[in-house]
Amino acid sequence: MYVVSVCEDMKVTIAVLDKQGKSVVERVIAVLKAFDVVQPSHFGLISPKRSLVEKNLDVLSKQGMDSSTLVGYVSSKPKSESGYEFLKLDDAALVFEGRVYSPIPKTAVMEQVAKEPLHCETILQTLIEKADGDYSFSMLKDGWIAAGRDPIGVQPLYYGENKNVAAVATNRKALWKLGIENPLSFPPGNLAFANREGFQFKPIKTLTYTEPKPITMDEAAKKLQALLEQSIQRRVHGLKEVAVAFSGGLDSSLVAFLASKCGVKVNLLHVSLENQVETEEAMKAADELNLPLCAHLFKDSDVEKTLPKVIELIEEPDPIKASIGLSFYWAAEKAAEAGFRVLLAGQGADELFGGYQRYVNEYCKEGSEKVRKTMFNDVAKIHESNLERDLKITAFHDIELRLPFASFELAEFALSLPIECKIEKKTDTLRKLVLRKVALNAGMPSSVVDKPKKAVQYSTGINDAVKRIAKKHQKAVNEYVNELLQESKR
Repeated sequence: MYVVSVCEDMKVTIAVLDKQGKSVVERVIAVLKAFDVVQPSHFGLISPKRSLVEKNLDVLSKQGMDSSTLVGYVSSKPKSESGYEFLKLDDAALVFEGRVYSPIPKTAVMEQVAKEPLHCETILQTLIEKADGDYSFSMLKDGWIAAGRDPIGVQPLYYGENKNVAAVATNRKALWKLGIENPLSFPPGNLAFANREGFQFKPIKTLTYTEPKPITMDEAAKKLQALLEQSIQRRVHGLKEVAVAFSGGLDSSLVAFLASKCGVKVNLLHVSLENQVETEEAMKAADELNLPLCAHLFKDSDVEKTLPKVIELIEEPDPIKASIGLSFYWAAEKAAEAGFRVLLAGQGADELFGGYQRYVNEYCKEGSEKVRKTMFNDVAKIHESNLERDLKITAFHDIELRLPFASFELAEFALSLPIECKIEKKTDTLRKLVLRKVALNAGMPSSVVDKPKKAVQYSTGINDAVKRIAKKHQKAVNEYVNELLQESKR
């Protein structure tokens, strides 16, 4: 029996292999218990030969499942609402999580797997090579697991092993509960194969550093605009309405503006602490773009209340990540309350197009080659620095975060551009020059196009609020945040 399960609303997924060939069922169920949340949960076990779904873990544990290779998952929604699809083939199982936008429909991949079960590895490799999407998957056979992740690493996925097991999971906590102390982020665009000897990785589609290609600013802007419009069109296809996490800056404004040209109703969501100048600027930008804005303002007490949950979700004691995570938490929360299921954001634009002042500083001091390599490394690691944090937070609210700048084709083109298309060799440059050119060419107001970059954790006031709260508890920020993480582990 070969079972293919497809799910887009999973909260946690873990695939485990026992290196001694012993049953892992009890251990996986113990992991799932850690995610038995207050809201209704649906628990599943998938082995190479069998699939079970129950609302109650005790019921699930009494079904007689016995396998040394197993997937366990927790979903906040029942099978009928979560997009599961089951296909029966021979002695293996495939679990796919996420979304494929184009040019290969997800259903076509599943149908191909069903028709050619002996060529599953080739089909999954082709998926990584050709599809534009945000996804991860695990394929099981007795004593063997294969796993893969989209080429940018939008969909969170971690892996690890100890003397007893090898496993992959959609968050670190699941692996911690399994006794894997130091899970690693699964490398984007790779296939991994795990057996009793551990993991082996096979790069399929990954970003590579290359010399810049000669191109004029006008040519670069024209090509970039086409790629960005295509990416946004794919990510709003089939939607009537979409929410956009909106700061009023260039990146979110351009995403919102271009999305509004795709026949979808765009709703801007702005979150910040009270009495921040950035809120007024976001409202002005929304007026300039002629798009509806809903602003939600918070207090220090809201930061203190929400911060522990954000730390638990991002699974890292990083104050800056926590501060950024708070804004995404509130944006996703308000999007869910308003009935949206998709949230667009401008994540990735700063790394791709030189949005940070440190790039300008490095360019002025050490030249174009050094800063291009720095920017490449930042993009190659963006799954760890930004994306995993944001996707785990929004998924908690059953909001699907879609990131138009996190398209492999767009990223590959951006990384091939000369540095002069992005920043100037002077400290007072606006930065992201080619992206501003795209915005002007697309018809955006110059008042929005020329707005300087401000980091969200500072412009919203959240970073200072976290410092105030740590001081209130008579702790340094790093100490306070680390204590919150340790509490979440317990």
